[in-house]
Order: sequence, then structure tokens, then C-alpha cells
Amino acid sequence: MLRGPSLALPPSLMALLVAFRPCFTATTFRTFCALGAGFLAQPGRRTVCGMLTGAGLSQRWSHHRAHRFFSHARWSTKQVSAVLARLVVDLLIPAGQPVLVAVDDTLFRRSGPKVDAASWFHDESATGRTGVGFGNNWVVAAIVVRLSFLDRPVALPVGFALVRKGTDAASRLVLGRHLVEALAGAVPGRAVHVVADSAYAGKALRNLPVHLTWTTRLRSNAALFGLAPPRTGKRGRPRLKGERLATLTTLAASTGFTSTTVHRYGATRDVQTAVINALWYGVFGAQQVQVVLVRDDSTDGYDVALVSTDLAATASQVIERYAARWSIEIAFEDAKQTTGVGHARNRLRRAVERTVPFGLAMSTLAICWYATAGYQAQDVQDARTRAPWYRAKAQPSVADMHAKLRRVLITAQFQHPDPPPATPEEINILRLAWADIAA
Repeated sequence: MLRGPSLALPPSLMALLVAFRPCFTATTFRTFCALGAGFLAQPGRRTVCGMLTGAGLSQRWSHHRAHRFFSHARWSTKQVSAVLARLVVDLLIPAGQPVLVAVDDTLFRRSGPKVDAASWFHDESATGRTGVGFGNNWVVAAIVVRLSFLDRPVALPVGFALVRKGTDAASRLVLGRHLVEALAGAVPGRAVHVVADSAYAGKALRNLPVHLTWTTRLRSNAALFGLAPPRTGKRGRPRLKGERLATLTTLAASTGFTSTTVHRYGATRDVQTAVINALWYGVFGAQQVQVVLVRDDSTDGYDVALVSTDLAATASQVIERYAARWSIEIAFEDAKQTTGVGHARNRLRRAVERTVPFGLAMSTLAICWYATAGYQAQDVQDARTRAPWYRAKAQPSVADMHAKLRRVLITAQFQHPDPPPATPEEINILRLAWADIAA
């Protein structure tokens, strides 16, 4: 719990928050910092009032101030997303290197008929045979980074779009492309490689910018065509595509495979790959793509077919790029189960459009803070000392990162000059914060 009206935040975190100063007025920026720190310091429910309680301001600020920050204050999630994307790229991706972006959607469960944009959507985590759930569906663009202390890629959500059925914002593919183009505009001069599952493939991907590539899984019934033949010099429109190619199964049987070493899912192994240059005209139009057929354990046919507009990428790079897409699924799980994104129960349009992006942005900032200022080599050993039954623990988890930031936030408040005496409630929350990592 943060204590006192001065909001004494650690300089290492304030150095990240100050980047968002141009997005807000002076008063709103103070509310942003308070609710953000309260969100990160709160060990319990991260509702809007829970953020206020986590900031230690529940007795000093009206809860209306916190709610109005999301429902009425003048600030833009698009502007915040652009600043967040630049911050992640500047801090965690070396200069000149391309930016890998994973795009996917997830459902945050809600209930009640008056929740804005809530509807029934497909949900992988839904129980029962229907596979659907009721709530708000969000399309998220996340920058995938490699951190020196982890052997797996980490997806950091930076772009957010709410799906609205029955409107122009109903297509997740269109929303995903808009998010990626906005992200690319926020980091000019960087190549952007997008990776997504097969649901994010359609005509909306035609005419992609030259600095933006798209990699996805190829559908088994995809109609592939040969490259357009040269012009004949005769009158009439030239051909835009060649002859239709055979099915993927036939192509796999007639194409030579070579051994390729790939590193994915924390392991390095050799797989068999075959590369075919073609047109997926129904999706990318006349833009040439490369199809990568992968055999993991099979001796004939193929196990996975990938397609990419990045013609300069090798087969191993395409495979590793697609494997890194799984990091966004882990980010969704961490956001819901560890960080508490989606706990807020607001219903108004602007509040619904802002609260989940706010929580995801704070989750991203927490990992940025840990990667740049919080990590220490003895963190894992300290965690194993507190919980010796976790003998296989070798790397810090997202929960460890948030727990350390929570302790730093609390320490900064208690080290503030002349702090008021701690209440029993504050002492109890402090105890929970320190015990959180061993839970």
C-alpha cells in the first residue's frame, strides 16, 4: 500500500512514468501515476477502488476521482500506446534491430446487460462444449523481446483495440492491422515483423507497407498460385498470378526437404523444411510470399505449414518467429491470473475502453522496470531461500517481477521523511506483499 498524499514513488519507476507526461494534463497525470502505482502495489483485487486503496489514498481522494479518470478525463489510449511502444523499443531492443510484434485477441469475462461492447465470443478457456464466453474481447499487439535473464521470449502488450459486434470495429483482423500500423508509425526507421495465428489472415492484409512483414500459419485448404508470368506485350491487362499450385499434401510429396536447426520453446533441434515461393492471392493479393513446410517427426507429408511475406528470412527464422507467438498467450495468462487485469467492473463506454489497456500497460511497465532497474543475479536464489520446495526454479517469473516492484514501492513510501504511523490494515497488506512471492 502506498501511503501519504505526496506519492513518493521510487525514482526508477518515476523515470518510466514521466515519459507519459505529454499524454495528460497536470492533474490527470498525477492521478495516472497514483492509480498506476496503486495497481502495481495492490496485492488484492485491482478494481478501480482497489487501485485507489493500493495507492493509500482511499481516505484522501474521493473514489469519484479514480472513476472519472477512466470515464471522463481527457486522454487517449492511442497516444499512451504510442509512448509505451517507443519506450519498450528504446529500452529493450538494440538500435537498428527489427521489432517483432505478436497479434492475438483474448476475452475478459464480464457479466450484466449494460456493460459496453460485451457480447458472446469464442473463448479458449471457456468450460463446457460451447467454447464461448460473455465479456469484452480485446485485440492486442505485443512487442516480443528477449531478456538476458530469461531463456524464453516475453510479450509486452502495447496496442489495444476493443471488438464491437455489429460495427466497423467487429473485424479482429482489421483491428490487428490498424494496431500494427500505428505501432510502426510510433517507431519510425524500424522494420516490424508481425506474427499471428491463422485467424489473422484475410484480404485486409493486402498492400502492406514495405517495412512491415506478416507471418502466420497457412490454412490446409489455402489456394496457392505460381508467380505472375512476364508480360507478353499483347493488349489487355497482364496476368496477376500464375497457374494454381497443387494442394499442400501434394507439394510436400514432390518437394525436397532439407535439415534445418531451429531454436524454439527453449530447445534446439533439427527439423526438415521445404521452402516454396508462391502467391496466396486470396489473402495477400499479388504480393509474393514464401511457404515453409515443416516436418518435426513425420517422414512424409508435413506437420506445419507457415507463410511469410518476409522473403529475406530463412526457414529457421520463420519457424522461430512463429514459435515466439506463444509468448502472447503467456502474457494473457499472466495479465489475468497474476497482474489482475480485468478485475475492474465499470460499464460506461470510455471506462470500458480504457481500463483494460491501462492494466496491460502497467503490466508492461512493471516488466520494463524489472529488466532495466530491478533485476539482480541473486533474485532467484532469494526466492528459492524463501520457498525451498521450488527446487527447479532457475529464472524469475512475472510474479517475482511484480512482487519485487511491490516491495520497492512500499519501501519508498516508508522511507519518506516523517511518515505517519502505519495502521493495522497497512501492516497486514505489507505482510501480504512480502509473503506474495512465496505463495
